[in-house]
Amino acid sequence: MEKIVILTGAGISAESGLGTFRDEGGLWAQHRIEDVATPEGFARNPAVVHKFYNARRVQAAQAQPNPAHIALTHLQRNWPGEVIIVTQNVDGLHEAAGSENVIHMHGTLAGALCTTCDHRWVAPPEMSVGEPCPACGGPTARPDVVWFGEMPYFMDLIYDHLANAAIFTSIGTSGQVYPAAAFVHEATMSGARTVELNLDPSSGASSFDQVILGPASETVPRWVQKLLRES
Repeated sequence: MEKIVILTGAGISAESGLGTFRDEGGLWAQHRIEDVATPEGFARNPAVVHKFYNARRVQAAQAQPNPAHIALTHLQRNWPGEVIIVTQNVDGLHEAAGSENVIHMHGTLAGALCTTCDHRWVAPPEMSVGEPCPACGGPTARPDVVWFGEMPYFMDLIYDHLANAAIFTSIGTSGQVYPAAAFVHEATMSGARTVELNLDPSSGASSFDQVILGPASETVPRWVQKLLRES
């Protein structure tokens, strides 16, 4: 049966109230990316970074899945083949909507990571400087999110899925952040049909076979319904 690989970005969670780093007036607008989303920023001032991610963790915990998340869960449960959801988002809204085996290529706000021994565990609601690792005791805990300049997680697995995809769909992504921005090219080389669903065309929109514009909460349910009718 045909495999569908779906990449989701900040645009799918924006309608649940989670702002992107391009939004004005939100959490990201109050900080420079270099200060809160790079290893160097964490090394310079871990307290600022922890405070920022503590606020994001609270914000994400209060957010609810929107119709786009729910539609993807419906697709995953009813498509006759495999539906793989890869997300650049660090929230848990796909899982809250009922989706399974979501691949979080940029980590999750719900996770903590020890920079000494690479142990991972569930993050407390608030993390602080010097928080000990439960495995090695080192005071080197950080949020388990992928920062700019770091390699995303599960790349081999993602490329394996793209190599076997019949349909590749990108939802709510800017098309500016690599390696995710190149997924459409990987899928195209494997013979997949490619679709972009976005509020506005991404910088890589011309690489897709089809571009559907509009809010994700409207376009994704319609796209899912059409796919299932035709399956």
